[in-house]
Amino acid sequence: MAISELIAALQELAHERKIDEFYLIERLEASLAKSYQNILDLEWDARVTIDRQTGKIYVYELVPVGEPDEETGEYLEFEERDVTPKDVSRIAAQNAKSVISSIVREAGRQSIYQEFSDRVGDLVTGTVLQGTPDFTIIKIRDGVEAELPHYDLRRNPNERNERPANEHYRHNQRLKVLIIDVRDPASDAPRQRGEQARPPIVVSRTHPDLIRRLFEIEVPEIYDGVVEIKSIAREPGARSKVAVASREANLDPVGACVGPKGSRVRMVVEELRNERVDVIQWSEDPAEYVANALSPAKVSRVLIDAANHYATVVVPDDQLSLAIGKEGQNARLAARLTGWHIDIKSTSFTGEAFVEENVLIDEEPFEEDEAGLCAFVAEDGTRCRNHARPDSRYCGVHADLEDEEAE
Repeated sequence: MAISELIAALQELAHERKIDEFYLIERLEASLAKSYQNILDLEWDARVTIDRQTGKIYVYELVPVGEPDEETGEYLEFEERDVTPKDVSRIAAQNAKSVISSIVREAGRQSIYQEFSDRVGDLVTGTVLQGTPDFTIIKIRDGVEAELPHYDLRRNPNERNERPANEHYRHNQRLKVLIIDVRDPASDAPRQRGEQARPPIVVSRTHPDLIRRLFEIEVPEIYDGVVEIKSIAREPGARSKVAVASREANLDPVGACVGPKGSRVRMVVEELRNERVDVIQWSEDPAEYVANALSPAKVSRVLIDAANHYATVVVPDDQLSLAIGKEGQNARLAARLTGWHIDIKSTSFTGEAFVEENVLIDEEPFEEDEAGLCAFVAEDGTRCRNHARPDSRYCGVHADLEDEEAE
C-alpha cells in the first residue's frame, strides 16, 4: 500500500465510521513509534509523524540532552534524530491494519455506549442469533448486539445469570428483554473475562422490572400513571406477585391490570413463558397489605409488631398450606413484596392474644370459641392451648372456672 493510499484509506474510514481523522492518525503514529523502537532496536524512545498532506512518514529517535531532573531522574529535553528506514511504508501498512481494527472496535463500542447508556431499564425486542453454554447473543437492531448471560454461578461467581431456569432459546426466536447494563469501554473498572469480545449491552429476563415494563405495554392505566405498581416480588420462571394502587378512587387497579376475562395479565404471562403472576391490592394499612399479599389464601387476622417489623398472620386450618405455598413460595414472595417478616399460624394452633385494631378484612370477626380452644387467658394475655372439653368452654385443667362462672 502506497503512502498516499494509506492516508486516503484512513480518511475514508474516519468519514465512514464517524471517527475523528486526526485521532485516527495520532493513534497510528503512537503504534508505529512502538513498532519502530523494537524493529530498529533503538536505545531511546521513538516518535513518528505522518504528514497530513503528503502522507510521508518520519521516524525520530528521542535522544536526551543535558542532565536528568534531580527529583524525578527523568530527562526534560530531547534531540530528535532522524532514523527513518527505507521500507517505512511497508511497516506502516502492517501496523495500520491492526490499529484500524482496534480503533474501529473501540469506536463502535463507544458509539453503542453513548446511544444506550441512557436506556438502562428499557424494554427492547431482539432476535436470538446464537447461544453458548454461558450466554446468548441477541440482535437488537442492525449492528447492535446484546448479551443475555446465564453463567453457572458456582463456577463463575463474578458473572451473572439473567435467564429463568425454565427458558431455553432457539435461533431467530424473538424475545422481549430488559437492558440492565451497558459496559463503558473507557471505564477503568476491572474487566470481566473475555469482555472485549462480548457485546457491550447486557440484558435480562429475570429482573423484576421486566414485569413492570410488560404491564406498561399491556395496561394503558399504568402507562398513563393512573395505576401505579408499588412493589414486585419475583421468582423467575415460577411465580411473581405485583402490588398495585390507583390514584383515582373509583378505579379498581387489580381489575385494570387483569383486564376483561384476564386478557391483559394473560399477555404478560405468555411473554414470561407461563410464569404465574398474582396481582394484589396495595394498602397503606400494613395488616391489610400483608393479608392481600398472601392471596389467594384467606386470612382471618393479622397482628402487627411495628417495632420489629413483624407480622403474625392467622389463617383457617384449610388455608394454611395455601398461605405458605409450595416449599414456602407464597409466604416468601409475600414477605419480599411487603417488606415485613411474616409468621403464619392456623386458628387451631395459635394461642396468641390479638389486639382488636389489628383485626382484618372482609371476613367476620374471629370468635375465639370457634377455634375449639380453652377460653382461659392468663394475666400476660396468653391463651391456653388445650382444647375445650365437649359442651364446655374450658379444658380439664381449668374446668373449675366454669363452675365459678355458673355461681
